[in-house]
Amino acid sequence: MDTSAGPSLFPLHRCKTLHLVRHAQGIHNVDGDKNYKAYMSPEFFDAHITPLGWQQVDNLRKHVHESGLSKRIDLVIASPLLRTLQTAVGVFGGEGYTDRMDVLPLMVANAGNSGRAAISSLNCPPIVAVELCREHLGVHPCDKRRNISDYQFLFPAVDFSLIESDEDTWWKADIRETKEELAARGLKFLNWLWTRKEKEIAIVTHSGFLFHSLSAFGNDCHPLVKKEICKHFANCELRSMVIVDRSMIGSDPSTTNYPGKIPSGLDHPSEVVDEKDEERT
Repeated sequence: MDTSAGPSLFPLHRCKTLHLVRHAQGIHNVDGDKNYKAYMSPEFFDAHITPLGWQQVDNLRKHVHESGLSKRIDLVIASPLLRTLQTAVGVFGGEGYTDRMDVLPLMVANAGNSGRAAISSLNCPPIVAVELCREHLGVHPCDKRRNISDYQFLFPAVDFSLIESDEDTWWKADIRETKEELAARGLKFLNWLWTRKEKEIAIVTHSGFLFHSLSAFGNDCHPLVKKEICKHFANCELRSMVIVDRSMIGSDPSTTNYPGKIPSGLDHPSEVVDEKDEERT
């Protein structure tokens, strides 16, 4: 039976819900949207988000809380660039931070010339920086990161432990990552997610990374569904999707399945009776 156009069915424990977010407007986007060559400018090195970008962050934060999404997210993953870290802590972080608190802030005051108050790490999911979900690598200074030690000062409660090198060894001034290499890195990132126990994950990343990573998906869907998956993300857009482990990469057992055990006794369990009936037919 051909089910390509019909519904799909998967065990729940082999699924994760991903809330994909593109960072808020960065200073590089303002000029880059007008003239693509602006992305080559050294002044946009590790671009921070604009005042409009912070308004976008505030709007998305309001939506995340009003929709109840903030209570469901187990983990936030952020690309280790300034604009994605600012977006991640601004949208998913705690409320305002004061020096009297006995925990580290997610973001110190005025991080990245933001003019924003410090952000608390209380009452919010953990935020982890992951190198695999960085933007298209190479040539564009806006996509080169700072040393991790610099970010650790600006974002004290963000977890940078998964990043191996303090310096940026991935970005090359004269070599641009190919689209195929970027898509392969995106697939590697999605496979890596199955090493995590968390089931509902927010991922704050970049337009190019999202577009090229997601373009490999949806080919077995209706064209409109494919378009939903693959179209470009606007700044601070959030799109929720489900990823399925078809290849047994993940090994987490179900927390909701129940085997339907029947206490032993004179009567046969119903499934034994059903099996015998099937044998007769």
